[in-house]
Amino acid sequence: MKLSPCTMISTALLTPSARAFTGSGAARFAARALSVRHMSAAEPPMPHSDEKMPFYALGVSLANTVGKNNLDTLLEEKELDLVIEGFCKTLKGEGVDAMTVLNTFGPQLNQVLSSRQENIFDRTKKAGAEFIENFLDCNEEAVKTDSGLVYYCMKEGDGEQPTTANTVEVHYHGTLIDGKVFDSSVERGQTISFPLGNVIKGWQEGLAMMKEGGKATLVIPSDLAYGDAGTGDAIPGGATLKFEVELFKVN
Repeated sequence: MKLSPCTMISTALLTPSARAFTGSGAARFAARALSVRHMSAAEPPMPHSDEKMPFYALGVSLANTVGKNNLDTLLEEKELDLVIEGFCKTLKGEGVDAMTVLNTFGPQLNQVLSSRQENIFDRTKKAGAEFIENFLDCNEEAVKTDSGLVYYCMKEGDGEQPTTANTVEVHYHGTLIDGKVFDSSVERGQTISFPLGNVIKGWQEGLAMMKEGGKATLVIPSDLAYGDAGTGDAIPGGATLKFEVELFKVN
């Protein structure tokens, strides 16, 4: 996948795997956990004693790792209870043979999860399309290109116009259609420079319509952004993105 400005932010944070709890990793994790615990006096008390909390932390880590597959959005609460039951019994060596279960019901599970994921993508894309139509209705000067990109000029520039062969320096503020900020150089207070040919298609097309000194809003459908894969935890699959971009320099 090509890099974009959004890959340079905190979405790169990864939940530690179970291997982080072996050897020196366990000691470092425990030390950090205890430090945070005693520094955050206003937070609710831990559910167990200090002696038990490292093992509770392992459960938290495993849940976070599994959660990256968006199971919390794909499964109902009663289904999650069954997942936890299967996990606990298998871990303890109880219940029916694990391979028998997987061979018998694994294909059905894949079909269920795939179907539900497709439904989520469809709803997300539909919401994005509706957002774009509303944005066009509310901003008469906005234009929708043949690719589906929406470009709205906020301030005309008078300098050089970039191509994908150029490196550009910009400020940007990126949000999902619900207004949630997923990345913002503006909030960080520092512009960013990058080769325009290395970012998502919506940026390539949109910035090529700008000139140095200009500012514009780009509304980018998912097929010009991160598609059904999304990126990290910040941008879900099928998401339409909205950027306010100010172009400072073309190199």
